[in-house]
Amino acid sequence: MSSNKVMRKLALVLLMSAATQVVAAPVSAANLDSLERMLEAQGQVQLQMQRRLEQMSSDIDELRGNVERNSYEIKKVVDRQRDIYREVDNLSRQPAKAEPTDAKKEATSSEAFSSNTDENAAYEKAVNLILKEKDYKGATKAFQSFLTTYPNSVYKPNASYWLGQLFFAQNQLADAATNFKVVADTKDSSKRADALLKLGVISERGNDIATAKKYYQEVIKAYPNSTSANQAKTALTKLK
Repeated sequence: MSSNKVMRKLALVLLMSAATQVVAAPVSAANLDSLERMLEAQGQVQLQMQRRLEQMSSDIDELRGNVERNSYEIKKVVDRQRDIYREVDNLSRQPAKAEPTDAKKEATSSEAFSSNTDENAAYEKAVNLILKEKDYKGATKAFQSFLTTYPNSVYKPNASYWLGQLFFAQNQLADAATNFKVVADTKDSSKRADALLKLGVISERGNDIATAKKYYQEVIKAYPNSTSANQAKTALTKLK
């Protein structure tokens, strides 16, 4: 046999022997420890990620709940203001005796007209902000200015009533009550029945049920055939 063939056979035997040793060699303890630590670390990372995901999900659910609650509360406020503004608008359209000016339309036979032309003009301007321009914020400022300038005006009960309505529409109940009480203390005011009813509503919202009943009962007693009395009866029924 030639020397070249002998060398090739020897090399092949050595290669096969080395391959067999590599395949058959056992994994060392150090390698096992390293692999276990790697798997444990990976498990810890996955656990932390899972916890973070769960916390994020919980936070998102809480935020969603807050958004839904806030949206509901805002909707209630908007709906309440819309209803009250509609009521203000409806009241402003109630029939009245034909008179040359809106200021006179607001007065009744038991309420005198002012001889002061500036006073009449100021009151009429404030009224028109409600009746014609629907500028409720502007009307609020105008009536406040009117009552400051003319504190003893013959239009004071009417101005206080409209100011009470405007504050009521904005849910400023304390200011609304202050103005409605001015009307309630004016026995001959054409708006006294509704002012008493509103005072009852304000008391009810403030959880002063005894005072609310008192106002409702006064409306029913003093104005038994009025729309305000019917509303007061309904309100009383719900309180029982």
